[in-house]
Amino acid sequence: MTQKELAANAGLTAGMISMMEADKVSPSVATLMKVLSVLNISPMEFFQQDNPVHKRVFFDEAQLVDIGSGDVVLKLVGGKSAGCEIGLLKETYPPGADTGSKMISFEGEEGGFVIKGQIEVTIGDQTKVLKSGQAYYFDTKIPHRFRNTSKRVCQIVSASTYHE
Repeated sequence: MTQKELAANAGLTAGMISMMEADKVSPSVATLMKVLSVLNISPMEFFQQDNPVHKRVFFDEAQLVDIGSGDVVLKLVGGKSAGCEIGLLKETYPPGADTGSKMISFEGEEGGFVIKGQIEVTIGDQTKVLKSGQAYYFDTKIPHRFRNTSKRVCQIVSASTYHE
């Protein structure tokens, strides 16, 4: 697939694809999800493509892959490319951080618990601010977004699948 075809299918400009490929721009989570969707690659597969597939049991912090973007830190363990059915994320959202101005969607399911702080979660036409101790679960085909509107860091522990 050419850059032009990829850009057209992802709703982006060919220039943006070129800059991403040349590592001159760091795309938002939403932009990256568009590109990966067109390529039929899960976020977990993309970020672990250079890692050999084997079943690990224990992981040190340094061994977790950060698949976040901007200020959002998403530390991944598991995922399809690691030979696992689910991917677990330790998510950290500083004040004002979000997953991007555009909604994300992909094939799968996701659930998580807010461990610290609070986060505004939009799933389709529903928006709710979740606080520590609250949780969410949804079909990731529904466009969604996470945004920290508070003045404190938010931490979430989540799990997701990616259906091919």
